Amino acid sequence: LIVLRQGVTLLAALGAARYVRPLPLVYGSSIGGHLRHIIEHYQSFVTGLEDGAFNYENRARSPEIESSPEFASGILAAIANRLGALGQELAAQPIDYCVETSPGERTPSSVLRELEFLLSHTVHHYALVAVMCLLQDFEPEKSFGIAPSTLRYQQSLATCAR
Repeated sequence: LIVLRQGVTLLAALGAARYVRPLPLVYGSSIGGHLRHIIEHYQSFVTGLEDGAFNYENRARSPEIESSPEFASGILAAIANRLGALGQELAAQPIDYCVETSPGERTPSSVLRELEFLLSHTVHHYALVAVMCLLQDFEPEKSFGIAPSTLRYQQSLATCAR
C-alpha cells in the first residue's frame, strides 16, 4: 500500500508533459507507459481474486491510463483502497496463476505470493520511472523505486553508524 501511494504522490507532482513524454534513452517509453503496465497488473490481480485465477497477460492496455496522470492516480488510489480492505485471512488463500509461457496451463499460487510478485514488479518499474523523472529534471522522493528490503538494510546501516 505504501508503494502504491508513492505512485499517487509522484503523479500529483509530476505533470502531464513529463508523464507522456517518450524518452529515447529508455527505448522511447514514457512514465505513463510504465504506470499503465503497473496498474494493469494490479487490475489483473483484482480480477483474479474474483475469477479464482490470476492472469497478468490478459490486460486492457488502456491508452487513457497511459496518457492521463490524473486518471492513473485515481485508479492507483482505488486499488490501494481495495487492497487495504482485504482481510489477512485472504493472504494464505490458495489460488491459481495462469502460466505465461504455457497458455491454458495453471499453477498453484497464493494471494500473498502474488502480492509479493506485484510489490517486486512495481518497485522494478518505479526504479525505471525514477530514472525517467531524473532525465526530465524532476526528482522523486528518495525512497521511490527502492525495494523495502533495501530501505531496511540502509536504515540498519545508518543505525549502526550512530
